[in-house]
Amino acid sequence: MKSENLNLITIADLVKEGAIVEIQDGNHGEKHPKTSDYVDDGVPFIMANNIAGNRVDIDGAQKIPLVLADSLRIGFAKTGDVLLTHKGTIGSTAIVDTTLPYLMLTPQVTYYRTNPEKLRNRYLMYAFREELFQKTIISLAQQATRPYIGITAQRRLKIRWKPIDQQDRVVEILSAYDDLIENNRRRIQLLEQAVRLLYKEWFVHLRFPGHEHTQIINGVPEGWEKGVVSDFYDTASGGTPSRKNPEFYGGTIRWVKTQELEDGFLFDTEEHITENAIKKSAAKLFPANAVLIAMYGATIGQVGVIVESSTCNQACCAVMPKAEGTSYEHAFLFFLNNKEGLRNLGQGAAQKNISQQVIRAYEMVLPDKLVLNMFRINAGPFLRQIRTLHAMNQKLTKARDILLPKLMNGEVAV
Repeated sequence: MKSENLNLITIADLVKEGAIVEIQDGNHGEKHPKTSDYVDDGVPFIMANNIAGNRVDIDGAQKIPLVLADSLRIGFAKTGDVLLTHKGTIGSTAIVDTTLPYLMLTPQVTYYRTNPEKLRNRYLMYAFREELFQKTIISLAQQATRPYIGITAQRRLKIRWKPIDQQDRVVEILSAYDDLIENNRRRIQLLEQAVRLLYKEWFVHLRFPGHEHTQIINGVPEGWEKGVVSDFYDTASGGTPSRKNPEFYGGTIRWVKTQELEDGFLFDTEEHITENAIKKSAAKLFPANAVLIAMYGATIGQVGVIVESSTCNQACCAVMPKAEGTSYEHAFLFFLNNKEGLRNLGQGAAQKNISQQVIRAYEMVLPDKLVLNMFRINAGPFLRQIRTLHAMNQKLTKARDILLPKLMNGEVAV
């Protein structure tokens, strides 16, 4: 039934009217795949942290064997389904776009399958992104010990309803922003690939300029230093201000969570904290260009560079130059190149974690200052362009997110 004043309709009523034909999350209990089931090549096993930036990170997802996936009872998300995270990370949404027969969902994610003649899937995704919906789902989820909102409760949630022609117009306008963002993201990927190849060529395969005339001593070029991360970089972890104190949140200071680390530059954050939060919690303010590394769960090894001074939660480790000649460029690319090495050091039964001590003790070779400076000169143009494209996407995202509620509530006519 639609609300009279805001033209709202419940998910349950959308199901009754045939606009949504199926709602389902992943397998619970004994049927839920375990960490020991993960394989290098298999069916993507989508967790809440795999849905970020309004897209499904299939490449970054864990994989489970096809035989195991086929034996499961529920959780088969297909191309065109709208995904919504409902456990741990709440309210992230994206549309499945894959050539695979299906993706397997964890119990952290729900798929919504629509009838396109009554409800466009992209319109539903935008309705899920709207501020009113986001505030409602997050508020309801936080009533549990750990943020969670089950399918029964999801059916009581409301979205703004529009006739199909107006849905198409909303989708057309907002998709124009998303298409530009996606195009920039792909350009960023190509640039990152190029700069990573350059890093590997110089510092892994040791084919840096002048390598032909450089003596190798104990596996290290002459003049290079062999040690551990803490020999060359300072590290620190962050903290989470108490959620019970409203004065700690809603400020102007960026506060980074691990799911925001996407192996790139971080211009802004989902949440901001206050000066008071820093004074009265474990949160610390880190300088611009500090490199953040995720230490907990499925995000282990994810990296980000903060463009302006920011804080982070305790699941992040901040790395900052200490030794002469070190730089964020070197640290950023070093940790990108060693992501799998860090992940393999994760410990824990239910959830793999690493600690700041593991990062500090990780082996590192520091090239001599001449080679490092030459690398910065060669890698600089790639990194500057990546940074520019990230900034463009931040602006496009902000513009889209300002426009979205106005389109949905009728302030901007469609």
